[in-house]
Amino acid sequence: MKENPAEQLTTMIVRSLDICAKYLSDDIFARLKEMHEQAKNVPGSKDGLELRIYDAMFNDLSKAESLDRPCCQDTGVIQFFIEAGTAFPYLAELPGCLQESVIRATASVPLRPNVVEIFDEKNTGNNTGKRIPWIDWEIVPDSDKIRLYVYLAGGGCSLPGFAKVFMPLEGYEGAVKAVFDQIVSMGPNACPPLLVGIGLAGQADAAAKLSKKALLRFIGTQNSNPKAAELEEKLLRTLNSIGMGPAGFPGSNSIMAVHIEDAGRHTATLAAALSTGCWAHRRALIQVNADLSYEVASHKRLIRRVD
Repeated sequence: MKENPAEQLTTMIVRSLDICAKYLSDDIFARLKEMHEQAKNVPGSKDGLELRIYDAMFNDLSKAESLDRPCCQDTGVIQFFIEAGTAFPYLAELPGCLQESVIRATASVPLRPNVVEIFDEKNTGNNTGKRIPWIDWEIVPDSDKIRLYVYLAGGGCSLPGFAKVFMPLEGYEGAVKAVFDQIVSMGPNACPPLLVGIGLAGQADAAAKLSKKALLRFIGTQNSNPKAAELEEKLLRTLNSIGMGPAGFPGSNSIMAVHIEDAGRHTATLAAALSTGCWAHRRALIQVNADLSYEVASHKRLIRRVD
C-alpha cells in the first residue's frame, strides 16, 4: 500500500537530515575546495599547517561518506526554516512530521542528542524539547509548494552569535565594528573557515532572525541592494586579511562568505546581529511539490549516489 502523506513527508525529512549531517552542500564543498587551492599558493605553504588542516577536513568528509556517518560529532540543534505555499495540501501535518522526523533521525543517522531543557538541565535524549526543533515559517501566497531549509546549528559555530541595538550616532560603522571585533575575538572558537551571516534591522529580535536566515543563502549569491552587496564584499576582503586560517590557526583565509539580510528600521534605531557557520556548515534545501515529489536542491552533485 502507498504510504500516507504524513509518513511520506516524515520519511523525506529524515532522509534530508541524514544527507545534511553526512554531506556538505554543493556550495560549501566547492568553496572549501577553492580555499584549499588558494592556500597552496601562499608563499611557504608547502606542507604547512594550513594545508594539513584542509587535508584533514577533506579526509574527514571522505571518511564520513565511506563509513556512512556524520561529518562532525556535534550534529547540532535542529532548525527548520519553511517557505510554505498557502495551497500546499499538507500544511496541517507538517509540524508533526518535523517533530517525528527529528526523533527518527536521531536514532537512524545517528544524530548526537544535544537538546538540554533550560532550567531543568536535562538532556531529552532525542533532539526534541520545548520549541525544539525550532521551526520558522514564511507564508508564500498562491503557491502549492514548500521550500524547507534544514540546518544543524552546532555549538561551536553558535558561540560568536550576538544581537545588539546601537545608539543613533554609532550608525552602520558601529555595527560593522561590532561584527569585526566579534569575529576577531570569538571566530576561532567556531571552527573556521566561517560563513558569516549578518542581520540589520530596527530591533534585536528581527536582526537575529535575519542573521540566521543569511546563513541559508547559497555562497555566490548577493544581497539585492547594491550597497549591501558592496558591504558584503568589503567585509569578506577585510576579515580575510586578519591572518586567521582554518581551525583558527594562523593562515591566509578565515571566511567563506559574508551574507547580509536586512529589514526596514525605526528612524532612531539600528540593530545588528551576527550568526556564523563553521567549515562543516550543514544545511540542506528540500523543494516539495503538492504531489510530494521533491528535490534536495542543495546537494545535486551527489544525490544520485545516495539514492
